[in-house]
Formats: sequence, structure tokens, C-alpha cells
Amino acid sequence: MDTYQTRQRTDGVKTAILASRLDSIARKMQNTLFRTARSGILNTAHDFSCVILTADCRLLAAAESLPSHTLSGPDIMCRTVKHYHPDLRRGDCFLHNSPYEGNSHAADHCLIVPVVDDDGVLRFFVLAKAHQADCGNSKPTTYVGDVTDVFEEGALIFSAARIQTDYRDNEDLIRMCRARIRVPEQWWGDYLATLGSVRIGEREMLELGESFGWDVLEAYAESWFDYSERKMVDAIARLPGGRTVVTSGHDPFPGVPDGIPVKATVEVDREAAMIRVDLRDNPDCQPCGLNLTEGTAMSAAMVAIYNGLVDHTVPVNAGSFRRIEVQLRENCAVGIPRHPASCSVATTNLADRVANPIQRAIAEIAPGFGQAETGPIMPPAMGVISGTDPRHDDEPFVNQVHIGISGGAGTPVTDGFLSIIHVGNAGMCHLDCIEVDELHHPIEITGRMIVTDSEGPGTFRGAPSMRAEFGPIPGCTLKVLYTADGTIAPALGARGGGAGSNVKAAKRGRDGGITTLPACYGAVLETGETIVSYSAGGGGYGDPLSRDPARVLHDLKERWISAERAERVYGVATTGSADDDTLDIDWTRTRTLRDNAEARR
Repeated sequence: MDTYQTRQRTDGVKTAILASRLDSIARKMQNTLFRTARSGILNTAHDFSCVILTADCRLLAAAESLPSHTLSGPDIMCRTVKHYHPDLRRGDCFLHNSPYEGNSHAADHCLIVPVVDDDGVLRFFVLAKAHQADCGNSKPTTYVGDVTDVFEEGALIFSAARIQTDYRDNEDLIRMCRARIRVPEQWWGDYLATLGSVRIGEREMLELGESFGWDVLEAYAESWFDYSERKMVDAIARLPGGRTVVTSGHDPFPGVPDGIPVKATVEVDREAAMIRVDLRDNPDCQPCGLNLTEGTAMSAAMVAIYNGLVDHTVPVNAGSFRRIEVQLRENCAVGIPRHPASCSVATTNLADRVANPIQRAIAEIAPGFGQAETGPIMPPAMGVISGTDPRHDDEPFVNQVHIGISGGAGTPVTDGFLSIIHVGNAGMCHLDCIEVDELHHPIEITGRMIVTDSEGPGTFRGAPSMRAEFGPIPGCTLKVLYTADGTIAPALGARGGGAGSNVKAAKRGRDGGITTLPACYGAVLETGETIVSYSAGGGGYGDPLSRDPARVLHDLKERWISAERAERVYGVATTGSADDDTLDIDWTRTRTLRDNAEARR
């Protein structure tokens, strides 16, 4: 074997080793935050992300982080730190949550630490982003949709504020947070957990640099980026070229009575090995909290592209990003916001209305790729609960719950991911454990179940809806604030697949009576009252009549669909009953049903 081939193989081995080491450091950061955080949104739902970036602010490693947090935004935030603090030193740490300078929304507190070597040279950044249970908003929630601007939103906003110097806290900032956040001890615990995360990341990166040498790490980063770009080029080469325009839109909402339309022009350019998305032809920033930030608008488009490739061997980093171009404009609801536009809900609702049609567009351009639409979110069972806890001397509590959300999209090869929660977090957030929620908060969850016949039908169906019902324990008043989308416009299918079911919200009174609730609402529940939440079903991919009858039978046995729907929508007839385990496919009638359905087309 010649010297060149030996060197290439050695470099490949070293690149693989270092890639694994970097991922393990990001995972150590995540485990630290997960195991030590105080609020349920972090230690139960896992709504946080930990990443490593190069000194020039390119995303290098993210492990199992939320795509809506990390694909774009950390790069802008680290550049913001460098802009305001050109002389970075070891022991520095910066608190940043400004939606106008790269962050996702004010509720996501980011701690950013420069990794500085013994000679004072900046080598890398480590960043941990943690969703707060309370961030000082005018209402006890981190999602304030029904506001006209950031002033009415009320959140504390920090722009690359130095919260530690020489590893010591800036007590001025600590006092500000304690004074304005409703659950200061909970925030303090989450701050310490996030701080521990970035300091462990810093320690591990310093040890890695000492072990391998900083020049070797820098060379690795460039090699890893180049490899990732080549993988992206190969993935794009498998797609047919094409261009299409897709539309979507957020439901009517306080401040936007006609909703917010969204249009995306999507192009797959095989010759240039580029995927381009143009989001500029969209409305200006709106007088509500749904406006996207630059980071969330970019990330939403990129989420859809990586979903649409159906190739999870492509590393998600600044190297593969070179083959994506997303065009935004300033002062656009799905672009770059201008102060004082509110971006309180920038990670979810409108961001999903960007990501979903783009992954559907890829399905239109390239059969066998793309996805249907994931269900819109933020029903009451994903709301923010607050009140005082009679079990603990009426101590105040605020926390977001993930009691019942589903809605995964059908893909060319799989059924929808039941507990994905929404397209932007890619299933990285978790559904709450009912028992843990009831231990942590003065609530009773009376039910959580799958809703029959709520999936978007397809060759590969979308995930069905979840129904959840909960209320306060005796002696407690519970407030539930939520900002639902999808009560009118459902998740659409792709390549002949059907739409999923809509989001619904209702209140059950003490007498058992049901009252329908608005899409954006703050429900107050007294003892004996509950809120009833239906999440959205996901869209289906492909013709439902082409669905494998064995998959239809599985869904029947699970009672996710009814026998009537199996026949009418999927053309599958059955014999027997699920009650006594005799349910089976009637193949003769199934062939007749499907032949007749085809003939009617």
C-alpha cells in the first residue's frame, strides 16, 4: 500500500474517532443538564440543546439536540458574543436570549462559553440552550401569542450579557432574573444546570485540545465539514431536479384574524448540488407573538430539507449546510424580525407552517422522498400551567407540560412517529410521565389515549391524535395557557395521502358539561373542572389503497382505526373480532374493495 493511501486511511480513522469524541462531549453536556435541572420542561420533557462550534462560529457537533434550536441560531449568537466582546477570556460565560440576534425566542436562555487555550487563543465555543418555565413574561407562560409587540410580551431579554467573569457570577444579572421570574428558585436551579453543562463542555474541549493538539482539532473540523458536504452532495444527487411553490398558513389568531399565509419556493438543483428555499414573498411581521426569528426561520426550512432527504447518514453540521440556501427578508413574519416585533412563539406554530410545506414540496418534486405534514401543535395538553400548590404552603409554580401531543408525518418508508410532538424538535422532546407530572404539580390527569380514526391515511399513515384530560387537585386553582394552531387547517398529506385530524380544546364543568374553547386561551380551572385536549393527527404519504393490509390490521387491533374506516378508506375488509383475538383479513373482499375503488377513479 502506498504512502498516500495509508495517510488517507489514517486520516479517516482519526476523523471518525474525533467525530465520536465531539459527539460524546455534547452528550455529556446534555446529560448534565438533564440530570440536574429543576423544571419539568427540562428534566422531563428534555426541551434543551447542547452544541459545539468552531472559533469562527460554525456548528460542529450537536448530538441529540432539537433541530429548531441548533440548525441555525447558535452561529449567529456566537458571532454576536464576538461582536460585543472582542476580547474573550477563559472563565467568561454569556447569557443570550435575544430573538433579534439569532436566538429562537426569549424563553430559550442560552449560556455561551468561549473555549480559550493556555495562550489566550479562542479555539471553540460551547453553547447550551434551555427552555425556561418562566422568563419574566407579562403572563405566566413562555408562549405569549396574543400580544402586539415585545413590550407587551414582557420577557427579560439579554444580548450577549456577560454572566460570568473568571468563573464568577455577575450578581447584577442574577438579581434581575430572580426579581422578574415568578419561580426564582426553579430558574436558579436551571441556570446552575445549564452552567454546569457548558463548563463540562469547556473542560472536555480543553482536555481534547491538550491530548490531540489544537492544530489537529482545527484540521479535523475542516475535514469533517468537507466530508459532510460530500455526503450532502451525494444525497442531493439521488433526487430528481425540480422547482415548485407550496403554500400553507397559520389559523386565525388574536391580532391576525385572517391567519398568516406562508409561501415557499423550493428548488432542487442537481447540477449545482444545491437545495434552495425562498421565503421572501411572505407578510411583514405581524402584531402577535407568532413572528419567527432569523434562527427559527432558517432552521424550519433546514429541518424540512433534512427530513426530505430520507438519508440520515448525512452529518448535520456547517459542512452539509453549504449545500442549502435559504433566502429571508427583513421585517418578515417568517424572516428576520425588526424590534419590537414579538417572537414569543417563534419555535413552534409558524415555524411548523414553514417546515411542513417544504418537506411536502420535496415529496412533490421527488417521489420516494420528502414527507407529509406533521401535525400543528400547542393544544392545551402542551400548555403552560401555573398557580399555587396547596401541598407546599401555596408555593407558586409555573411549568410547560407535554401530556398529550402526537402528529408525526407519514414518510415514503414509515408511518408517522407517534410522539414526535412537532416537526421542529424531531422527537427529541419527550412526552411527560403522568405520575411524575402529578407528583411535581397539583394536577390530576384523568386520561390520555389515542383517538380512533384521527390519522392522516396513506400508504404510510400519519400518527393519530392524542386525547388528554386534566385538572387541578382539590383546593387548587389551575391556569392553563396555550396557543394552538391546526384547529382549522390540518396537517396535509403528500403523494395522495390524506390530512390528519384537527386540534380541539374544551372545558368540562363540574356538571360534566363541555364548552368549546378558543385556539389561543388562558383557561382557569377550579376544583372539579378539567380541560380536554385533542392533538393534531399527522398527514399520510401515498395512496391509502396501496397500504399493506397487514399494517391496516395492526391499526385495527390497536383500535387506532375502526373497521368501517379500514373498508372505506383503505379498502381492507376483515373477519372476526379484536375482542377475542380472531380479527383477520378477508382477502377476497379486500381485493374486491380495492378493485372497485380503483375502477371508480
